[in-house]
Amino acid sequence: MSRILNVVRLQLINRQTFIWVPLIILGGALLVSIAIYAMIPVDEPKYGGGSQAPLWYFFGIGIGALSYTFPFSQALSITRRDFFLGTMLTAAAASALLAVIFIVGGAIELATNGWGINGYFFHLPWVWEAGPLGAGFTYFVVALLFFVIGFTATTVFKTWGMTVLTIVWVSLAVLMVGVAFLITRLELWARVWAGVVELGAVGLAGWMLVATVVMIVISFFVIRRAKP
Repeated sequence: MSRILNVVRLQLINRQTFIWVPLIILGGALLVSIAIYAMIPVDEPKYGGGSQAPLWYFFGIGIGALSYTFPFSQALSITRRDFFLGTMLTAAAASALLAVIFIVGGAIELATNGWGINGYFFHLPWVWEAGPLGAGFTYFVVALLFFVIGFTATTVFKTWGMTVLTIVWVSLAVLMVGVAFLITRLELWARVWAGVVELGAVGLAGWMLVATVVMIVISFFVIRRAKP
């Protein structure tokens, strides 16, 4: 366990990547959103998508966690297993921290009537239907999912190169378009959206967690062959 914690310390040597840059992005998006809310002359609740900004950044963190730190870890004779587990532990901790910030931010917005202007950045009704714990779980899973997507893509690149990675991305895009085409031809979009609404944010997060676990398993086996 101590070796895994050493990897966590290694990943956090540059705390800007996992801590300060996400917080700066979050703070900047919040200030911009509040300014926009203040300029909208309506009394109805105002919502925006600015809160997604730090979540998308976790995709970049996943790429950097392998690209920049993995070669250095191999020079330090850290096993690939320990590097992988330590990196995932770091990602989970960072995702949990972001989820806590979103929960606290949502509580502040409720207490202040949306920063006094009825504008909501953290407290999105659909996400908060299951309460603060449900919202926290959703934000945690989304952040971790984006990290794992970036990390898994980079393991494929490090192992087989850009050609294989491009084939994977194109194959996934074709698959998604094919599924959308099939749903459209069968006129199933109404059922699909009804199912999404029925699942709710927590239900969707549960399926995202399943996808995250699958990619974690894939990246665990692929990283054994990855080139430093």
